[in-house]
Amino acid sequence: MAEAGRVALVIGAGDATGGAVARRFAREGFTACVTRRNADKLEPLVERIRSEGGTARAFGSDARKEEEMVALVETIERDIGPIEVAVFNIGGNVRFPIRETTARVYFKVWEMCAFAGFLMGREVAKAMAPRGHGTIIFTGATASMRGGAGFSAFAGGKHALRALAQSMARELGPEGIHVAHSIIDGAIDTEFIRTMFPERYALKDRDGVLNPEAIAEAYWQLHCQHRSAWTHELDLRPWLEKF
Repeated sequence: MAEAGRVALVIGAGDATGGAVARRFAREGFTACVTRRNADKLEPLVERIRSEGGTARAFGSDARKEEEMVALVETIERDIGPIEVAVFNIGGNVRFPIRETTARVYFKVWEMCAFAGFLMGREVAKAMAPRGHGTIIFTGATASMRGGAGFSAFAGGKHALRALAQSMARELGPEGIHVAHSIIDGAIDTEFIRTMFPERYALKDRDGVLNPEAIAEAYWQLHCQHRSAWTHELDLRPWLEKF
C-alpha cells in the first residue's frame, strides 16, 4: 500500500546537482526517491535530507537496464506514492579523440546519456498520463547543442537526449505533462572540477561556476510554472561564461 504524499524521482542523484535537486523538492514536502547504481553511496544524501526534516528513499538501480527501470517505477508507485516529478540527471562526460574512441565507449555513453533517459521517460509517462499532470526534466549539457573535439560520444548521447525531450514534450504536453530540457553550459561546483580544473574552480568565489543549489532552484521553478507559460528548454550558465 502506497504511503501518502507526492514523490520526486531523481535518477542519477550524485553529490552535486542530483543531490541538490532531491533536497530542494524534499523541502517542499516531496518524498525524494533517489537512485544510482550503488545505493550505499546515497546514504549521506538520504541522511542529510532527513536531518533537514525531509523524507527520502534510496534505490540501487542501473538506469540502462529496462527491467530495473520498470521495477523501480512500479515499486515507487505501489509502495511510496505517485511520481509527480522525475528528473534524469545522468552524465557521461568523457573525452576521447575520435580515432581512440572504441565501440564500447561510444555505446556505453549513449546508453547512459540517451537510452537510460528514454527508459525513465517512458516509464514515468505511463504513470503520469492517467493522472493528467506531472513534470519530467532532463539534464543536458553544452554537448546537447554542439559537438566538440574529443566529445563525439558525449555529444551524440546528449543530442539524442535533447531530441527525446522535444518529442516527449510535443506528445505529452497536451496530456498535461510538462517536459523540460535544461542545458547546463559551464562547470559545476563539484569535487571533479575542483581537482581536475583548478583554474576554473578558482572562479567559484566570483560565482564563475554553477552552484548546484541554484540549478535545483531553477528546476523547482520549472515544476511550479503555470501551464499557460511552460518552458521547454532552459539554459543555465555562470554570468562569466562565454557562449
